[in-house]
Amino acid sequence: MAPVSTNIKIDPVLKQESQELFESFGLSLSSAINMFLRQAVREQAIPFRVGNPIPNAETIRAIEEARNGIGLSRGFSSVSELMEDLDADD
Repeated sequence: MAPVSTNIKIDPVLKQESQELFESFGLSLSSAINMFLRQAVREQAIPFRVGNPIPNAETIRAIEEARNGIGLSRGFSSVSELMEDLDADD
């Protein structure tokens, strides 16, 4: 099947950076876009994760506790010191 031309609008800086990246892989921008489209058709999906996942309540709480130093273990200077602490009765 003969290739067809398609016009798309791309930010000029993004285009330049993309071309430089793909050239470092030995690909043209056209080849890279064709790879993306073939993979999308093959998977019947966008072939990479899209979105900004929101952590659940438990994860948010764990992040907040870590930021506040809650529930963190003390530092250890050796593996044997860590093992002693793990084996100790609480």
